[in-house]
Amino acid sequence: MDKVLITGGAGFIGGHLADFFLADGCKVSILDNFSSSSRDSVRKEVKIIEWDIRNTVKPGFFEGADAVFHFAADPDVRRNAENAKSCFENNVAGTLNVLEACGKAGVKGFVFASTTSVYGNAGENPASEETAPAPISNYASSKLAGEEYCASFSKKYGIKTSVVRMANIIGERSTHGVIFDFYRKLKSNPKRMEILGDGRQTKSYLHISDCISAIFLVFKKQNKEFERFNVGSGKSTSVDELAHLVAKEMWANPEFLHTGGEAGWAGDVARTSIDVGKLERLGWKQKVSLNDGVQKYVSWLKENA
Repeated sequence: MDKVLITGGAGFIGGHLADFFLADGCKVSILDNFSSSSRDSVRKEVKIIEWDIRNTVKPGFFEGADAVFHFAADPDVRRNAENAKSCFENNVAGTLNVLEACGKAGVKGFVFASTTSVYGNAGENPASEETAPAPISNYASSKLAGEEYCASFSKKYGIKTSVVRMANIIGERSTHGVIFDFYRKLKSNPKRMEILGDGRQTKSYLHISDCISAIFLVFKKQNKEFERFNVGSGKSTSVDELAHLVAKEMWANPEFLHTGGEAGWAGDVARTSIDVGKLERLGWKQKVSLNDGVQKYVSWLKENA
């Protein structure tokens, strides 16, 4: 593979993906509107296309690309709970615009960044790719709609398409999420930390390096016209456990105060457990433990946040 294009390539996961392909000797282009990222984070070897996918996307952006990795989205579940229209415009209409341009440009490989929150409260634990989705947030609904558009466009244009349903991805360069929230709170006051919900929410967390290796392996090895894969640790960790890990890395012993309620916010899935057997059958293995992942991430935050 010689040329790849990554939408949202200046973001957390997209940026790591760009670095991965550069190290592999590929020519990398990114398409980003820089609404939540900076040009300063993009390496000089990368070609930048500044564009908002809510606007019609030009097929010329994608001509010559061997594959497109679509990671541009508005991932803020809490904000999207209050603004369904914005969520739709970014994550559904934006995905449709990208797919139409890819089809017209003759792109043959496509990877779509989705989320394990599409399972919602499906009641099947662990949830496999065959579990019927039951999203409870605008964000998860928008991602599920994006998956279905990917399925139809893969058939219409003959694009080999892979959907990666990602769990909670943690690690260096991330400036959102529960660990980032815990870090900021403890930095402000190491004696007290508020935890949204009852702390018993359980989720799957995966370090960014393992996420990138999974995305690449899925793209490289899956050979169907359209296929979905869970990407996560396959293990669930409670929010309270995560809070203690972060506190330990910051040498803090705070009083934990819970806001109460089963979920942390509107649209939050309180219990998430996923089956990653399909991914493992491709040959993927998790290399970074949760403890090591938290340590790497908190060390980066101490230097950069």
